[in-house]
Amino acid sequence: MHKRRKTLALAAAGTSALMVLTACGGGGGGEGEQEKEVTWVINSLPAAWASISAAGGSVYTIQTLSGVVPHTGVWQPDGTYEYNLDVLAEEPTLINDDPDEGPFQFSFTLHEDAVWSDGTPMTAEDLRVTAMMNASPDEGYCDTCDSRGTTSSDMIESMEADGKTLTVTLKEGLANPEWMGLLDSDSAGGGFYPSHLAEENGWDVDDPAQLGEFYAWLHETRPEWSGGPYQIVDGDLQNQVVKEPNPEWWGEAPALDRIIMPYNTDEGTFVPAFQNGEIDGANPAQYSEDIITQLQDMEGVTLTVGEGNIWEHIDINTENEWLSDVELRRAVFTAINRDEIASRNFEAGYPEYELKNNHIFGSTSEYFEDHISETGQGSGDVEAATVILEEAGYELDGDTLTLDGEQVGPLRLRSTDTVIRNNSVQLIQAQLAEIGIETTIEMTDDLGTMLAEQDYDIVQFGWSGSPYFASNPQQFWHSESSSNFGGFSNDEVDEHAEATGTAPSLDEAAEHANAAVAAVVPEAYVLPIVAEPNYFFVNDRLVNVEDNLQSSFRATYNIGEWDIAE
Repeated sequence: MHKRRKTLALAAAGTSALMVLTACGGGGGGEGEQEKEVTWVINSLPAAWASISAAGGSVYTIQTLSGVVPHTGVWQPDGTYEYNLDVLAEEPTLINDDPDEGPFQFSFTLHEDAVWSDGTPMTAEDLRVTAMMNASPDEGYCDTCDSRGTTSSDMIESMEADGKTLTVTLKEGLANPEWMGLLDSDSAGGGFYPSHLAEENGWDVDDPAQLGEFYAWLHETRPEWSGGPYQIVDGDLQNQVVKEPNPEWWGEAPALDRIIMPYNTDEGTFVPAFQNGEIDGANPAQYSEDIITQLQDMEGVTLTVGEGNIWEHIDINTENEWLSDVELRRAVFTAINRDEIASRNFEAGYPEYELKNNHIFGSTSEYFEDHISETGQGSGDVEAATVILEEAGYELDGDTLTLDGEQVGPLRLRSTDTVIRNNSVQLIQAQLAEIGIETTIEMTDDLGTMLAEQDYDIVQFGWSGSPYFASNPQQFWHSESSSNFGGFSNDEVDEHAEATGTAPSLDEAAEHANAAVAAVVPEAYVLPIVAEPNYFFVNDRLVNVEDNLQSSFRATYNIGEWDIAE
């Protein structure tokens, strides 16, 4: 099969550049004149029609839009990076990478045949406007854009759009070690968007208020446009989307006539639906030992399990009246037993699991440093947690923790309603009861909105991304990040987070990333649990479908190449 993607060898040093949230119809087709149709499950609801915002930035939104939003490159299953030379005319150009010799500068040039599904040519203006929407409001491009990942765009001094070529110049003294990812599949928008639709709707993209209206419209409106091999022809954000080939696609024509993507949060239905031919596969964001056990001996199915780029963690709302106290947060994290949570969920089916002891780097990364083990956080040491509380003035009244005679809590403990997270929050509830803290468990099927509205006290969810890492500290913990859901603020962390994203080399970026982690841990804001194993299953009647644990797209990263076996 002809592929116009070019491999760029990059070291998979970290866990991801721009993390996204993980919450965690009939297989038709055939021979002759029969249509080739595939049904692929997305295992939770997308919250928006664009992934730029904090609420829309989930793997479910990204996979819903796979094959629709064009991008400049994507990480491959083997950990290499490939530029998308269907969309680009050539590899992006690094014009200057030495801030001491002038501003850091690079350019992208779009393919001469690249057009949107309405026939309008793609231009550098599409790239420029998307980069503007990805930036924070302080940059002055957009009053109301709430991008989940602003680091790369906020570094930009100027952008020159000349036909198909966008030239980007960074602010004086700044560098970006991951510059090539500005508009790729792991950027805030998962690619770039059609700027000409703003003008068609009467919005001036250079007016900050009107660009905000365009931004809101993109998130609220089902795309009738496409810049990829497929376009969405039907669907909503509650049930499913239906994709069919984009007739204006200039690359190799996709082989399937229709892809149906139902949103199904009930993982107990996956195997029966697969057996009945109602679905062809899925790449769920959460591990399920029960489903893996049922599928592993079944005929006609390919099943894979491996440690992915999703890492489960427990976050605290620091603006809660009780949890604003760092000593209480430290006691909470000390009482929580990570190994009990991980072993209960994974040991039987995936005994190779590892506890995650660095928020940014996996244990196989050359930049890995263990920042958790020696702190006691996640140890389940009730005695140590009790000492922390007593020294901070807390007391037990029977089995109830109090401060100045008032009960602490109850605290709302939330997650999405999956087997793994149900197990986890029940264990956490019991572990916190050991130190007198009462929690009430509440599930959600809309993780993005729940987090964006800070509608929790303690929450478990996952981040999913790619081997990039330079923007992660700023996205996770910077005081002005819209993805810093729990309202955490620390000047030292802000300083290192900013320095990570603007370092001239990956080595220096990693030093600042580890310094940011070292400053976050004592604040007991985020407790990593484990890099969660991911599973993937697909009907063997499909070809060119494989899991991609390096990308939030997962198996849909190459959706334009999916086909039915002869």
